[in-house]
Amino acid sequence: MAEIVNLNKFRKAKARADKKRDAEQNTVKFGRSKSDKQLEKAKVEKLHRDHDGHQLDD
Repeated sequence: MAEIVNLNKFRKAKARADKKRDAEQNTVKFGRSKSDKQLEKAKVEKLHRDHDGHQLDD
């Protein structure tokens, strides 16, 4: 004989698992430390300064 399954519990457990999976993906995508963000910003600013320095004046 088959085991009786509470569909509400199953649905809620699936929703929790989906939320956890999404949270893990967002952590990988957006989770950077403050120092990482500052380093990236400094690199971008240096790149722009270097680029502006190579422009020819008319």
